[in-house]
Amino acid sequence: MIELEPVSNADNISFKPKFKERYEQLTDWEQFRCYSLAFLRRCIRINTVLGTVKETKASIEAKGWVLTPVPWSKEAFWIDNPERRDVGNLLEHKTGKIYVQEAASIIPPLVLDPQPGDIVLDMCASPGSKTTQMGAMMKNEGIIVANDYKGQRLQSLGINLQRSGLTNVVVTLMDGNRFHGFQFDKILADVPCSGTGTIRKSLKTINIWNPHMITKLAKAQMKLAVNAFNNLKVGGEMVYSTCSVEPEENEGVVNYLLETFPNAKIIPVKLKGLKVSKPVMEFDGVKYHKDIRKAIRIWPQDNDTEGFYVAKIKKN
Repeated sequence: MIELEPVSNADNISFKPKFKERYEQLTDWEQFRCYSLAFLRRCIRINTVLGTVKETKASIEAKGWVLTPVPWSKEAFWIDNPERRDVGNLLEHKTGKIYVQEAASIIPPLVLDPQPGDIVLDMCASPGSKTTQMGAMMKNEGIIVANDYKGQRLQSLGINLQRSGLTNVVVTLMDGNRFHGFQFDKILADVPCSGTGTIRKSLKTINIWNPHMITKLAKAQMKLAVNAFNNLKVGGEMVYSTCSVEPEENEGVVNYLLETFPNAKIIPVKLKGLKVSKPVMEFDGVKYHKDIRKAIRIWPQDNDTEGFYVAKIKKN
């Protein structure tokens, strides 16, 4: 049994009745609430563009930090120190040898699996955690188009790209729906979402949540997913992902994509050591496509991480 450290005011935090009612239908409510109100373990990913995993790991451990491997990634470690919490002050962080990245956030690029020489679109790239991860996976070869829709969001993206040592990334500023006529090998559509899987990192999500917001977001996510698919070459693959655990934003969007494109096929993926939950095959009177079960749904309580949804789709 994992020992959780609850946030300081966990007992005083209340969820909206409609929120509680919804999640009682979807999962073990008490477990979900417990994990959502617990501190999130800090995690780092070692940047293999600037050093080997072995060398960087040894350098950090020599400073008294304890690194525990994340089962589904050879480059990722949960990091802890009995006397310090300031991971951002590590020299390895300042020089780009590590990236502070939540363990579940590492999953979408692993599922997409970009290879050296690929032409890749990161449709909603800021702040660059997954962009820099994919660049390292591609060994700094090929091309990544890292896009975001707000100039202010590009600041953090640009800084992180510079620190990472990558030279195979082109940054663009526009709405993801404005890509037309491209032929990308692979596309990551890690779309803006309600963030209900990240409550433990952002408690304000509890207060701003409402069903109307979910409906509005799902419509925008459908447009982005459709446009991503349109910009894939035949035989290309995309990953649709969110840090939400709302069915409308996840299974609902992928279901719409499958209904819109007969040549869209979900590719089943398994990552060693990653615990996943059953997909939601029906919600609020809507039944989803049978292949939805091939996607990855992760609740915070599954691996003591953020909640995430990841679907890999191929264009036949």
